Amino acid sequence: MSRRLGWLLGSVLLGAGCDRFGRRAVFVASLVLATGLGASEALAASFPALVALRLLHGGALAGLGLALYVARLELCDPPHRLAFSVAGGLFSVLGTLLLPGLALLAQDWRLLQGLSALVTGLLLLFWGFPSLFPESPCWLLATGQPARARKILGHFAGAGGVDPEDSSEEESSLATGTELDLPAAGGPWPQYHSVLELRHTCVAWRNGLILGFSSLTCGGIRASFLRSLTPREPTFYQPYFLGAGLEAGASVFLLLTGNRWGRRPVLLLGALAMGLASLLLLAGTPYLPEWTLLCLSALGLLASQAASAASALLAAEVLPTVIRGAGLGLVLGAGFLGQAAAPLADLPGRRGFFLHHVLFASFAVLALLLVLLLPESRGRALPVSLRDADRLCRAPLRHPAGLPLLPPIPCPAGQPPAQES
Repeated sequence: MSRRLGWLLGSVLLGAGCDRFGRRAVFVASLVLATGLGASEALAASFPALVALRLLHGGALAGLGLALYVARLELCDPPHRLAFSVAGGLFSVLGTLLLPGLALLAQDWRLLQGLSALVTGLLLLFWGFPSLFPESPCWLLATGQPARARKILGHFAGAGGVDPEDSSEEESSLATGTELDLPAAGGPWPQYHSVLELRHTCVAWRNGLILGFSSLTCGGIRASFLRSLTPREPTFYQPYFLGAGLEAGASVFLLLTGNRWGRRPVLLLGALAMGLASLLLLAGTPYLPEWTLLCLSALGLLASQAASAASALLAAEVLPTVIRGAGLGLVLGAGFLGQAAAPLADLPGRRGFFLHHVLFASFAVLALLLVLLLPESRGRALPVSLRDADRLCRAPLRHPAGLPLLPPIPCPAGQPPAQES
């Protein structure tokens, strides 16, 4: 619970820092904190100190992953956003699968923690070489810093073989586009925004709330499916490897279907499978054969992993650039809050497990209905301002094949537009 609560706090606080100080600054700061806290965790002298350090270490790792996710998404064009997001998730699964082997070699948790801190410290090379991890030009433009954005885009143009001094079409679109020549709104100083400004929107706040609830449900119900998959005493990290393997399968499923069907249908299908599996397990455990229970548990866990990944991707694509870090941090934090509730399933007498399963099965049914209110983000440019995000209203569930995606649908008449500071 301490590690999951740390991830929750790190997602919320450092997500807001991404919108205030930049993606690269939060990434480097989180990397330094994760290295120092990881080494301190290996040297902890008491159990309370270990718990506190694990909480802080989890928060630093959450900020690192969040800044990397947002920056990677903003550096990709729409057709490649899904592929690079899923590739990052698969590398995370690979690290999860390799960790038990490293633990087997280390034979001591302090040594294992020290090795982990050492590996994290090697990533500090990103600090000394800004070209390896540049600041997001999208965020710089959205906050009114065109000079820094022009410099980074000029570096991209040079690395891509385009002469920044040439007046060709490529150079015009990369370095001297209209957006780069516009002054910052309201003056020469950068314009920062707070996630609290979502209160003044008519649609964006609802999208964020629905995606946060979906992430909470996916994170919370996962423990129920894992417990049903291993009804007896697990052997040799069985739940660990099952969860990691199904997470890899969910990432591949999202990669194969996210661009073909869209983000919202994948999320809807995941919520439907998750809700059905949880209800059937809740009502049919005393009557169904064991192989059926195992199949339903595996299906539910796979669906929850896919829905969780789709929720994070959709949240990053429908929330505006000016508050994308804080908004995505709240959505991911809701998922970590659901995972932190997993120890309730270990209460004596398994009463906690039953109540936990009933609660999140009800949430899964409700999430299935709420997902229908979300917009589709496939093929669309990332919204920059709160006003842009507020124009993303609900779209048809299926889009005819062969037709181009429509531009963002404006809000219905009579609804107030988003207010921006």
